[in-house]
Amino acid sequence: MAQLTQIDNRWNISGDVIIGTVPAILESSKSLTIAVDTMVDFAKVNNIDTSAISLILEWKRRAQQEKQALKFVNLPANLISLTQLYGVAELIN
Repeated sequence: MAQLTQIDNRWNISGDVIIGTVPAILESSKSLTIAVDTMVDFAKVNNIDTSAISLILEWKRRAQQEKQALKFVNLPANLISLTQLYGVAELIN
């Protein structure tokens, strides 16, 4: 089970960010606000797979449409490796 909450300008994501949970995470993020200096914190993520990259890129597209920026913090090491493997690390931050 994954959970996404917002406290001020910080989105906190917890639980598993995997192919089975990403659609629900994306849907719940639609009610959250992207403002100046909004950060998405992955510190409490347990398991993660490549579908997290799609989620992050979707959030980046939304931020661009809203003329805002998102910063991703506390990314798990395996997610950083995956972004490098797929050549999208520079798109994340």
